[in-house]
Amino acid sequence: MHKSRWIAPAIVVAVCSSSVFARANPRPLPFTYNYETLPEGDAEVEQYVDLVPVKAESQISGANVWYTATQFQTELEYGITDRLEMAIYGAIAPRPGEQYVNTAVLTEGTGLKERLRLRLADEGAWPIDVALYGEVVEYEDEFELEAKIILQKRIGDLRVAANLWAEREWLYSANQQDWVINPTLGATYQVTPLFSVGIDSWLRDEFPSSPPPTRPFSLRPQAFVGPAVMFDFGKIWWSTAVYARVTELDHTAAPNDNYGPIWVRSVVGVGF
Repeated sequence: MHKSRWIAPAIVVAVCSSSVFARANPRPLPFTYNYETLPEGDAEVEQYVDLVPVKAESQISGANVWYTATQFQTELEYGITDRLEMAIYGAIAPRPGEQYVNTAVLTEGTGLKERLRLRLADEGAWPIDVALYGEVVEYEDEFELEAKIILQKRIGDLRVAANLWAEREWLYSANQQDWVINPTLGATYQVTPLFSVGIDSWLRDEFPSSPPPTRPFSLRPQAFVGPAVMFDFGKIWWSTAVYARVTELDHTAAPNDNYGPIWVRSVVGVGF
């Protein structure tokens, strides 16, 4: 009996450390893309959830009240080669309901996205690992082209990564073409094969082709920083980060603000 109680844990450890399960491609930093891609022929489904407390005007009382804005993305990734990966997303940005007016629009919309990620060399071949990322977005209210240069350096169990990120947006309902920059920077440390900790940060700034005379809060540059954790069980992994806004700390929250004081992003991945 004393020996048998160790059989189940031993099987779990052996399975999670097997070469098959090690081929998953987890994201320890929810906003910063890492350099790695899926191996040829492997696939993975990732589910993103964003939760952001913001304010809206109540239809009932007319007062400004807090509610949780949400957006969701489901991504299917596939390794075309060991260095080229494709993915298709379905995105949903639900509205909070008719009881609220002047509600926030976060960073995503509702529609489809397609992208490619290419590693330019094998890991460690260059002083800094480099990957290129291109994405096409078809939302219900706009069309986007997005590009990233992904930079990463691995030092033992520590990984430092940055995304040089820009978007071009065409709005259907208005003669407007916007530029958006969204650079990110983060670092993650693998404490054990099952658990990693890190810090992640991102900045977003929009440049509309027809800017208003005074830039509102949601069109001014806003930056977020926060801790991230990841649990990696092989074919299944889960990463979460809680970001605090570090810009305009004296800003009083108001309806139509796209950025709350905190931003939570959680990602679950399943490889197959």
